[in-house]
Amino acid sequence: MKEKEEMVFLNTSSTYLEEVDKTYIWHPFTQQQDWEREAQIVIERAEGCYLIDMDGKRYLDGVSSLWVNVHGHCRPEINKAIQAQLERVAHTTFLGLTHPSAIELARRLIQIAPGQLQRVFYSDTGAAAMEIAIKMALQYWQQRPSPQSGKTKFFSLHSSYHGDTVGAMSVGGIDIYRKAYNPLLFSRISAPVADSDHSQQDKSYQDAGMTSLEEIERTISTHAHELAAVIMEPLVQGAAGIQVYPEGYTRAIWEIAKRHQVLFIVDEVATGFGKTGRMFACEHEDIEPDIMAVGKGITSGYLPLAATFATEEIYEAFLGPASAGRTFYHGHTYTGNPLACAAAIASLDLFEQDQTLTALQPQIAYLKQRLEQFTHLPLVGSIRQCGFMVGIELVRDKQTCTPFPAEMMVAKRVMKEARSKGLIIRPLSDVLVLMPPLAISQEELTTLLDITYEAICVVSKELL
Repeated sequence: MKEKEEMVFLNTSSTYLEEVDKTYIWHPFTQQQDWEREAQIVIERAEGCYLIDMDGKRYLDGVSSLWVNVHGHCRPEINKAIQAQLERVAHTTFLGLTHPSAIELARRLIQIAPGQLQRVFYSDTGAAAMEIAIKMALQYWQQRPSPQSGKTKFFSLHSSYHGDTVGAMSVGGIDIYRKAYNPLLFSRISAPVADSDHSQQDKSYQDAGMTSLEEIERTISTHAHELAAVIMEPLVQGAAGIQVYPEGYTRAIWEIAKRHQVLFIVDEVATGFGKTGRMFACEHEDIEPDIMAVGKGITSGYLPLAATFATEEIYEAFLGPASAGRTFYHGHTYTGNPLACAAAIASLDLFEQDQTLTALQPQIAYLKQRLEQFTHLPLVGSIRQCGFMVGIELVRDKQTCTPFPAEMMVAKRVMKEARSKGLIIRPLSDVLVLMPPLAISQEELTTLLDITYEAICVVSKELL
Protein backbone atom coordinates (compact mmCIF):
# COMPACT_ATOMS: atom_id res chain seq x y z
CA MET A 1 0.00 0.00 0.00
CA LYS A 2 2.78 2.39 0.92
CA GLU A 3 4.61 1.79 -2.38
CA LYS A 4 1.39 2.48 -4.29
CA GLU A 5 0.88 5.76 -2.40
CA GLU A 6 4.45 6.83 -3.17
CA MET A 7 3.94 6.11 -6.88
CA VAL A 8 0.74 8.17 -6.92
CA PHE A 9 2.64 11.06 -5.34
CA LEU A 10 5.50 10.81 -7.84
CA ASN A 11 3.09 10.79 -10.77
CA THR A 12 1.12 13.76 -9.51
CA SER A 13 1.18 16.83 -11.76
CA SER A 14 3.40 19.78 -11.01
CA THR A 15 0.29 21.99 -10.88
CA TYR A 16 -1.18 19.92 -8.05
CA LEU A 17 2.09 19.82 -6.13
CA GLU A 18 2.52 23.58 -6.48
CA GLU A 19 -0.99 24.07 -5.10
CA VAL A 20 -0.25 21.83 -2.11
CA ASP A 21 3.04 23.67 -1.51
CA LYS A 22 1.26 27.01 -1.45
CA THR A 23 -1.30 25.60 0.98
CA TYR A 24 1.09 24.19 3.57
CA ILE A 25 4.71 25.33 3.20
CA TRP A 26 6.50 28.44 4.47
CA HIS A 27 9.73 28.95 2.49
CA PRO A 28 12.93 30.53 3.87
CA PHE A 29 13.90 34.11 2.96
CA THR A 30 10.74 34.26 0.83
CA GLN A 31 7.90 36.76 0.79
CA GLN A 32 5.07 34.23 0.76
CA GLN A 33 2.55 36.69 -0.66
CA ASP A 34 4.62 36.91 -3.83
CA TRP A 35 5.30 33.17 -3.80
CA GLU A 36 1.59 32.31 -3.68
CA ARG A 37 0.76 34.68 -6.54
CA GLU A 38 3.45 33.53 -8.95
CA ALA A 39 4.03 30.31 -10.88
CA GLN A 40 6.76 28.19 -9.31
CA ILE A 41 9.08 25.41 -10.45
CA VAL A 42 8.81 21.98 -8.85
CA ILE A 43 12.19 20.24 -9.09
CA GLU A 44 11.88 16.46 -9.31
CA ARG A 45 15.46 15.31 -9.96
CA ALA A 46 18.92 16.47 -10.93
CA GLU A 47 22.00 15.29 -12.78
CA GLY A 48 25.39 16.91 -13.27
CA CYS A 49 24.96 20.67 -13.23
CA TYR A 50 21.26 20.53 -14.13
CA LEU A 51 18.04 20.57 -12.13
CA ILE A 52 15.03 18.95 -13.81
CA ASP A 53 11.42 19.88 -13.10
CA MET A 54 8.29 17.71 -13.03
CA ASP A 55 7.71 18.35 -16.75
CA GLY A 56 11.23 17.28 -17.71
CA LYS A 57 12.55 20.79 -18.38
CA ARG A 58 16.25 21.15 -17.57
CA TYR A 59 17.68 24.16 -15.75
CA LEU A 60 21.38 24.89 -15.37
CA ASP A 61 22.08 25.30 -11.64
CA GLY A 62 23.73 28.72 -11.67
CA VAL A 63 23.97 29.08 -7.89
CA SER A 64 24.94 25.49 -7.02
CA SER A 65 21.68 25.07 -5.10
CA LEU A 66 22.46 27.99 -2.77
CA TRP A 67 26.26 27.80 -2.93
CA VAL A 68 26.60 24.18 -1.80
CA ASN A 69 26.98 21.85 -4.77
CA VAL A 70 30.60 21.19 -5.70
CA HIS A 71 30.92 18.10 -7.88
CA GLY A 72 27.55 18.16 -9.63
CA HIS A 73 24.26 16.54 -8.70
CA CYS A 74 23.77 12.80 -8.36
CA ARG A 75 27.44 11.85 -8.37
CA PRO A 76 27.60 8.03 -8.21
CA GLU A 77 30.60 8.13 -5.85
CA ILE A 78 28.75 10.16 -3.22
CA ASN A 79 25.53 8.20 -3.72
CA LYS A 80 27.37 4.92 -3.13
CA ALA A 81 29.13 6.26 -0.03
CA ILE A 82 25.80 7.26 1.51
CA GLN A 83 24.21 3.92 0.56
CA ALA A 84 27.11 1.99 2.07
CA GLN A 85 26.86 3.98 5.30
CA LEU A 86 23.08 3.52 5.35
CA GLU A 87 23.56 -0.24 5.39
CA ARG A 88 25.69 0.13 8.54
CA VAL A 89 24.00 2.86 10.59
CA ALA A 90 22.06 5.98 9.59
CA HIS A 91 22.42 7.81 12.88
CA THR A 92 23.79 7.37 16.35
CA THR A 93 24.17 10.01 19.01
CA PHE A 94 27.55 11.70 19.25
CA LEU A 95 27.03 12.40 22.95
CA GLY A 96 29.10 9.74 24.64
CA LEU A 97 29.57 7.67 21.47
CA THR A 98 31.57 7.98 18.26
CA HIS A 99 31.76 6.26 14.87
CA PRO A 100 34.27 5.67 12.05
CA SER A 101 32.90 8.16 9.51
CA ALA A 102 33.08 11.13 11.88
CA ILE A 103 36.55 10.11 13.01
CA GLU A 104 37.89 9.73 9.47
CA LEU A 105 36.29 12.97 8.31
CA ALA A 106 37.79 14.94 11.20
CA ARG A 107 41.23 13.56 10.39
CA ARG A 108 40.87 14.49 6.73
CA LEU A 109 39.55 17.99 7.51
CA ILE A 110 42.43 18.79 9.86
CA GLN A 111 44.92 17.63 7.21
CA ILE A 112 43.67 20.32 4.83
CA ALA A 113 42.75 23.03 7.37
CA PRO A 114 44.84 26.23 7.43
CA GLY A 115 47.23 27.16 10.22
CA GLN A 116 47.24 25.37 13.57
CA LEU A 117 43.61 24.23 13.65
CA GLN A 118 43.52 20.86 15.35
CA ARG A 119 40.02 20.08 16.66
CA VAL A 120 36.67 19.61 14.89
CA PHE A 121 33.27 20.25 16.48
CA TYR A 122 30.42 19.06 14.25
CA SER A 123 27.03 20.71 13.75
CA ASP A 124 24.45 20.86 10.99
CA THR A 125 24.35 24.38 9.50
CA GLY A 126 26.74 27.24 8.89
CA ALA A 127 24.81 29.43 11.32
CA ALA A 128 25.20 26.78 14.02
CA ALA A 129 28.93 26.53 13.25
CA MET A 130 29.24 30.28 13.81
CA GLU A 131 27.10 30.17 16.96
CA ILE A 132 29.49 27.52 18.28
CA ALA A 133 32.51 29.64 17.34
CA ILE A 134 31.11 32.61 19.28
CA LYS A 135 30.41 30.50 22.38
CA MET A 136 33.82 28.82 22.19
CA ALA A 137 35.62 32.15 22.06
CA LEU A 138 33.65 33.61 24.97
CA GLN A 139 34.16 30.57 27.20
CA TYR A 140 37.84 30.29 26.25
CA TRP A 141 38.66 33.67 27.81
CA GLN A 142 36.93 32.67 31.04
CA GLN A 143 38.81 29.35 31.33
CA ARG A 144 42.28 29.92 29.89
CA PRO A 145 45.28 29.66 32.28
CA SER A 146 45.18 33.45 32.82
CA PRO A 147 41.44 34.22 32.57
CA GLN A 148 40.20 37.54 31.19
CA SER A 149 36.52 37.49 32.03
CA GLY A 150 36.03 41.02 30.68
CA LYS A 151 36.51 39.84 27.11
CA THR A 152 32.86 39.36 26.21
CA LYS A 153 32.34 41.43 23.06
CA PHE A 154 32.85 40.73 19.36
CA PHE A 155 34.06 42.83 16.45
CA SER A 156 32.69 42.38 12.95
CA LEU A 157 32.52 44.44 9.78
CA HIS A 158 29.60 46.41 8.44
CA SER A 159 27.62 44.42 5.85
CA SER A 160 28.86 41.10 7.21
CA TYR A 161 26.60 38.05 7.37
CA HIS A 162 27.24 35.10 9.67
CA GLY A 163 23.91 33.26 9.83
CA ASP A 164 20.41 33.69 11.18
CA THR A 165 20.54 32.23 14.68
CA VAL A 166 20.50 34.81 17.48
CA GLY A 167 24.25 34.91 18.16
CA ALA A 168 25.12 34.80 14.46
CA MET A 169 22.64 37.61 13.75
CA SER A 170 24.10 39.65 16.60
CA VAL A 171 27.54 39.73 14.96
CA GLY A 172 26.08 40.24 11.49
CA GLY A 173 25.86 43.65 9.88
CA ILE A 174 23.03 43.55 7.32
CA ASP A 175 20.09 45.43 8.80
CA ILE A 176 17.32 43.68 6.87
CA TYR A 177 18.23 40.40 8.59
CA ARG A 178 18.49 41.99 12.05
CA LYS A 179 15.98 44.77 12.56
CA ALA A 180 12.92 42.67 13.46
CA TYR A 181 14.95 40.83 16.09
CA ASN A 182 16.91 43.67 17.67
CA PRO A 183 15.40 43.08 21.15
CA LEU A 184 16.98 39.59 21.12
CA LEU A 185 20.45 40.58 19.94
CA PHE A 186 23.58 41.43 21.92
CA SER A 187 25.56 44.50 20.88
CA ARG A 188 28.68 44.21 18.72
CA ILE A 189 31.62 46.47 17.97
CA SER A 190 32.01 47.24 14.29
CA ALA A 191 33.68 49.37 11.65
CA PRO A 192 33.06 50.09 7.95
CA VAL A 193 34.32 47.64 5.38
CA ALA A 194 36.38 48.71 2.36
CA ASP A 195 34.15 50.19 -0.36
CA SER A 196 34.09 47.80 -3.30
CA ASP A 197 31.89 49.79 -5.65
CA HIS A 198 34.98 50.64 -7.68
CA SER A 199 36.97 48.37 -9.95
CA GLN A 200 39.15 45.97 -8.02
CA GLN A 201 42.15 47.40 -9.87
CA ASP A 202 41.17 51.02 -9.24
CA LYS A 203 43.63 52.95 -7.03
CA SER A 204 40.73 54.63 -5.22
CA TYR A 205 39.49 51.17 -4.31
CA GLN A 206 42.85 50.26 -2.78
CA ASP A 207 43.02 53.63 -0.99
CA ALA A 208 39.54 53.10 0.47
CA GLY A 209 40.71 49.77 1.78
CA MET A 210 43.69 51.29 3.56
CA THR A 211 41.54 54.04 5.11
CA SER A 212 39.12 51.38 6.31
CA LEU A 213 41.98 49.43 7.91
CA GLU A 214 43.10 52.49 9.86
CA GLU A 215 39.64 52.86 11.38
CA ILE A 216 39.45 49.13 12.07
CA GLU A 217 42.77 49.20 13.94
CA ARG A 218 41.67 52.20 15.99
CA THR A 219 38.43 50.45 16.90
CA ILE A 220 40.03 47.12 17.80
CA SER A 221 42.86 48.73 19.79
CA THR A 222 40.37 50.84 21.75
CA HIS A 223 38.23 47.83 22.64
CA ALA A 224 40.90 45.09 22.81
CA HIS A 225 40.48 44.74 26.58
CA GLU A 226 36.85 43.69 26.10
CA LEU A 227 37.01 41.89 22.74
CA ALA A 228 36.77 38.12 22.72
CA ALA A 229 37.24 37.87 18.96
CA VAL A 230 37.32 39.53 15.58
CA ILE A 231 34.91 37.78 13.20
CA MET A 232 35.35 38.00 9.44
CA GLU A 233 34.33 36.48 6.12
CA PRO A 234 37.68 36.04 4.33
CA LEU A 235 38.33 37.74 0.94
CA VAL A 236 34.67 38.42 0.17
CA GLN A 237 31.36 39.22 1.87
CA GLY A 238 28.88 36.81 0.34
CA ALA A 239 25.37 37.82 1.41
CA ALA A 240 26.29 41.50 1.08
CA GLY A 241 26.35 40.99 -2.69
CA ILE A 242 29.78 39.39 -3.32
CA GLN A 243 31.68 42.40 -1.97
CA VAL A 244 35.35 41.63 -2.63
CA TYR A 245 38.01 43.17 -0.37
CA PRO A 246 41.26 44.68 -1.68
CA GLU A 247 44.21 42.30 -1.86
CA GLY A 248 45.79 41.76 1.55
CA TYR A 249 42.79 43.20 3.42
CA THR A 250 41.81 40.00 5.21
CA ARG A 251 45.39 39.32 6.27
CA ALA A 252 45.78 42.88 7.55
CA ILE A 253 42.75 42.50 9.84
CA TRP A 254 44.05 39.13 11.05
CA GLU A 255 47.37 40.81 11.90
CA ILE A 256 45.54 43.60 13.75
CA ALA A 257 43.72 40.99 15.83
CA LYS A 258 47.01 39.25 16.62
CA ARG A 259 48.72 42.51 17.61
CA HIS A 260 46.01 43.25 20.13
CA GLN A 261 45.68 39.70 21.53
CA VAL A 262 42.17 39.14 20.20
CA LEU A 263 41.04 35.80 18.77
CA PHE A 264 40.39 35.68 15.02
CA ILE A 265 37.29 33.76 13.90
CA VAL A 266 37.04 33.17 10.18
CA ASP A 267 33.66 32.39 8.61
CA GLU A 268 34.39 30.06 5.67
CA VAL A 269 30.81 28.80 5.40
CA ALA A 270 30.32 30.41 1.98
CA THR A 271 33.95 30.55 0.81
CA GLY A 272 35.14 27.10 1.88
CA PHE A 273 35.61 24.03 -0.31
CA GLY A 274 36.96 25.61 -3.44
CA LYS A 275 34.73 28.54 -4.30
CA THR A 276 37.58 31.09 -4.21
CA GLY A 277 39.94 28.84 -6.19
CA ARG A 278 41.61 27.32 -3.11
CA MET A 279 40.16 24.83 -0.66
CA PHE A 280 39.78 27.63 1.90
CA ALA A 281 39.90 31.39 1.32
CA CYS A 282 42.40 31.75 4.20
CA GLU A 283 45.03 30.07 2.03
CA HIS A 284 45.18 33.00 -0.39
CA GLU A 285 46.72 35.26 2.26
CA ASP A 286 48.37 32.70 4.59
CA ILE A 287 45.99 33.39 7.47
CA GLU A 288 46.06 31.20 10.58
CA PRO A 289 42.71 31.57 12.34
CA ASP A 290 42.07 30.59 15.94
CA ILE A 291 38.59 29.31 15.07
CA MET A 292 37.08 28.56 11.67
CA ALA A 293 33.49 27.73 10.71
CA VAL A 294 32.61 25.72 7.60
CA GLY A 295 29.38 24.39 6.13
CA LYS A 296 27.59 24.55 2.75
CA GLY A 297 29.99 22.73 0.38
CA ILE A 298 31.34 20.31 2.99
CA THR A 299 29.08 17.47 1.72
CA SER A 300 28.87 18.86 -1.83
CA GLY A 301 25.26 19.78 -1.10
CA TYR A 302 24.08 16.28 -0.25
CA LEU A 303 23.25 16.41 3.46
CA PRO A 304 23.26 19.04 6.24
CA LEU A 305 26.65 19.19 7.94
CA ALA A 306 28.86 21.92 9.34
CA ALA A 307 31.94 22.11 11.52
CA THR A 308 33.81 24.51 13.75
CA PHE A 309 37.58 24.09 13.91
CA ALA A 310 39.69 25.26 16.85
CA THR A 311 43.35 25.30 17.81
CA GLU A 312 44.67 22.98 20.48
CA GLU A 313 45.19 25.97 22.78
CA ILE A 314 41.50 26.79 22.70
CA TYR A 315 40.53 23.13 23.11
CA GLU A 316 42.74 22.69 26.19
CA ALA A 317 40.99 25.55 27.98
CA PHE A 318 37.91 23.31 28.16
CA LEU A 319 39.66 20.36 29.83
CA GLY A 320 39.21 19.52 33.51
CA PRO A 321 37.21 17.39 35.92
CA ALA A 322 33.45 17.39 35.48
CA SER A 323 33.10 19.30 38.76
CA ALA A 324 35.09 22.23 37.31
CA GLY A 325 32.30 23.12 34.85
CA ARG A 326 34.73 23.63 31.97
CA THR A 327 32.77 21.43 29.55
CA PHE A 328 31.53 23.00 26.30
CA TYR A 329 27.80 22.68 26.82
CA HIS A 330 26.65 22.77 23.24
CA GLY A 331 25.42 20.09 20.87
CA HIS A 332 22.86 18.95 18.34
CA THR A 333 20.84 15.78 18.08
CA TYR A 334 22.36 15.12 14.66
CA THR A 335 25.92 16.15 15.54
CA GLY A 336 28.35 14.08 13.46
CA ASN A 337 25.57 12.31 11.56
CA PRO A 338 27.15 9.22 9.90
CA LEU A 339 25.38 9.67 6.54
CA ALA A 340 26.48 13.30 6.26
CA CYS A 341 30.05 12.43 7.29
CA ALA A 342 30.17 9.67 4.66
CA ALA A 343 29.04 12.15 2.00
CA ALA A 344 31.70 14.63 3.10
CA ILE A 345 34.46 12.01 2.94
CA ALA A 346 33.34 11.05 -0.58
CA SER A 347 33.39 14.72 -1.57
CA LEU A 348 36.97 15.10 -0.32
CA ASP A 349 37.88 11.98 -2.30
CA LEU A 350 36.43 13.59 -5.43
CA PHE A 351 38.49 16.74 -4.88
CA GLU A 352 41.55 14.49 -5.19
CA GLN A 353 40.24 12.14 -7.86
CA ASP A 354 39.00 14.88 -10.21
CA GLN A 355 41.79 17.35 -9.35
CA THR A 356 38.94 19.79 -8.83
CA LEU A 357 40.97 22.81 -7.75
CA THR A 358 43.49 22.42 -10.58
CA ALA A 359 40.73 22.03 -13.16
CA LEU A 360 38.99 25.10 -11.75
CA GLN A 361 41.78 27.59 -12.50
CA PRO A 362 41.18 27.93 -16.28
CA GLN A 363 37.45 28.13 -15.57
CA ILE A 364 38.03 31.08 -13.23
CA ALA A 365 40.14 32.80 -15.90
CA TYR A 366 37.50 32.15 -18.56
CA LEU A 367 34.79 33.50 -16.26
CA LYS A 368 36.78 36.68 -15.67
CA GLN A 369 37.35 37.16 -19.40
CA ARG A 370 33.68 36.69 -20.31
CA LEU A 371 32.47 38.97 -17.53
CA GLU A 372 34.31 41.88 -19.13
CA GLN A 373 31.63 41.85 -21.86
CA PHE A 374 28.99 42.54 -19.22
CA THR A 375 30.59 45.84 -18.19
CA HIS A 376 29.24 47.49 -21.36
CA LEU A 377 25.61 46.66 -20.62
CA PRO A 378 23.60 49.75 -19.57
CA LEU A 379 22.15 48.13 -16.43
CA VAL A 380 25.45 46.80 -15.09
CA GLY A 381 27.03 49.10 -12.51
CA SER A 382 29.84 46.88 -11.27
CA ILE A 383 31.02 43.29 -11.46
CA ARG A 384 32.73 41.63 -8.51
CA GLN A 385 34.50 38.29 -8.76
CA CYS A 386 36.39 36.14 -6.29
CA GLY A 387 37.19 32.79 -7.86
CA PHE A 388 33.84 31.20 -8.74
CA MET A 389 31.87 33.74 -6.69
CA VAL A 390 30.42 36.51 -8.89
CA GLY A 391 28.16 39.48 -8.18
CA ILE A 392 26.73 41.59 -11.03
CA GLU A 393 25.18 44.77 -9.65
CA LEU A 394 22.29 46.25 -11.63
CA VAL A 395 21.83 50.03 -11.43
CA ARG A 396 19.65 52.73 -12.94
CA ASP A 397 22.61 55.03 -13.76
CA LYS A 398 26.04 53.59 -14.57
CA GLN A 399 27.88 56.86 -14.00
CA THR A 400 26.56 57.52 -10.52
CA CYS A 401 25.74 53.89 -9.61
CA THR A 402 22.25 55.10 -8.64
CA PRO A 403 20.18 52.04 -7.70
CA PHE A 404 16.71 51.22 -8.93
CA PRO A 405 13.85 51.65 -6.44
CA ALA A 406 13.55 48.43 -4.47
CA GLU A 407 9.93 47.93 -5.51
CA MET A 408 10.99 47.56 -9.16
CA MET A 409 12.80 44.30 -8.28
CA VAL A 410 14.99 44.56 -11.37
CA ALA A 411 17.25 41.64 -10.53
CA LYS A 412 14.21 39.46 -9.91
CA ARG A 413 12.98 40.32 -13.40
CA VAL A 414 16.33 39.20 -14.81
CA MET A 415 16.09 36.02 -12.72
CA LYS A 416 12.67 35.21 -14.19
CA GLU A 417 13.89 35.85 -17.73
CA ALA A 418 16.86 33.55 -17.10
CA ARG A 419 14.55 30.83 -15.81
CA SER A 420 12.49 31.00 -18.96
CA LYS A 421 15.71 30.31 -20.86
CA GLY A 422 16.73 27.38 -18.63
CA LEU A 423 18.97 28.92 -15.95
CA ILE A 424 18.44 29.08 -12.19
CA ILE A 425 20.00 32.11 -10.47
CA ARG A 426 18.96 33.89 -7.28
CA PRO A 427 19.74 37.57 -6.71
CA LEU A 428 20.63 39.40 -3.53
CA SER A 429 18.60 42.63 -3.80
CA ASP A 430 19.70 43.97 -7.22
CA VAL A 431 22.90 41.93 -7.38
CA LEU A 432 22.81 38.89 -9.64
CA VAL A 433 24.84 36.12 -8.01
CA LEU A 434 26.54 33.52 -10.18
CA MET A 435 28.12 30.61 -8.33
CA PRO A 436 27.81 27.37 -10.30
CA PRO A 437 29.09 23.95 -9.20
CA LEU A 438 32.88 23.73 -9.44
CA ALA A 439 32.46 20.75 -11.76
CA ILE A 440 30.71 22.80 -14.46
CA SER A 441 32.13 22.30 -17.94
CA GLN A 442 33.28 25.23 -20.05
CA GLU A 443 30.41 24.59 -22.46
CA GLU A 444 27.94 24.77 -19.57
CA LEU A 445 29.66 27.84 -18.16
CA THR A 446 29.35 29.48 -21.58
CA THR A 447 25.64 28.69 -21.58
CA LEU A 448 25.25 30.17 -18.10
CA LEU A 449 26.96 33.41 -19.13
CA ASP A 450 25.12 33.64 -22.46
CA ILE A 451 21.72 33.27 -20.80
CA THR A 452 22.57 35.77 -18.06
CA TYR A 453 23.77 38.29 -20.66
CA GLU A 454 20.64 37.82 -22.78
CA ALA A 455 18.34 38.10 -19.75
CA ILE A 456 19.95 41.40 -18.70
CA CYS A 457 19.56 42.69 -22.27
CA VAL A 458 15.85 41.78 -22.36
CA VAL A 459 15.14 43.57 -19.07
CA SER A 460 17.28 46.52 -20.14
CA LYS A 461 15.13 47.01 -23.25
CA GLU A 462 11.99 46.92 -21.09
CA LEU A 463 13.31 49.59 -18.72
CA LEU A 464 15.34 51.97 -20.90
